[in-house]
Amino acid sequence: MDSQFGLASVWTQGDFVTKSVAVLLLLMSLASWMVIVLKALDIVKYKKHAKQAEDFWHSEDFAAGVSKLGNDPTNPFRHLALEGREATAHHRNTKVHLHDSLDVSDWVTRSLRNTIDEFTARLQSGLAILASVGSTAPFIGLFGTVWGIYHALVAIGTSGQSTIDKVAGPIGEALIMTALGLAVAIPAVLGYNALVRGNKSILIKLNSFAHDLHAYFVTGARVNQGGQPNVVPMKKGG
Repeated sequence: MDSQFGLASVWTQGDFVTKSVAVLLLLMSLASWMVIVLKALDIVKYKKHAKQAEDFWHSEDFAAGVSKLGNDPTNPFRHLALEGREATAHHRNTKVHLHDSLDVSDWVTRSLRNTIDEFTARLQSGLAILASVGSTAPFIGLFGTVWGIYHALVAIGTSGQSTIDKVAGPIGEALIMTALGLAVAIPAVLGYNALVRGNKSILIKLNSFAHDLHAYFVTGARVNQGGQPNVVPMKKGG
């Protein structure tokens, strides 16, 4: 059924404020979807890296384990292993720095923790956009609705016609802005929650890998995953 009211009518008959609200909601939607897609691809990539890290401990020596992690410079597990090796070598080869007051365990722990913190910050980048869009888009849409209703009521009062068909049309048209705000906010909130869960699973695996690396660099062996005091040795090298 054809109608003179609708989204096209909101745009063609809307004033500067109405159009600005619509454009702002469109930009917010594009930004949130870009973040969702890009971060989702990152999570898929990091999960593949996590699977590669499971084979790290089935290597003959450290160099072979690093080679199994691939050559991707964005691989957090590879970066963590290299940083741990560098921290261990630096601590053993230098004797004139302030950090020598720390034992090798504390020094390696600090280096691994700094690496994880840097990756966490990179992993969570962009989530603030989704949080902002999810929390503000409904209110921006509501502002557009209130503005539209105000002008609709002014126009109705000026014309002197207050029949239901003259009132319902413009007010219903103004409510489109609230619907647009919700349409922008809902995917942003759902995407935010999904990405947070994905990030959490990756960080759990990365922290577990760092724990094993710490044991390896300090004792020369990885802590066994069964909660037993046994360790899984791996030759040092590379």
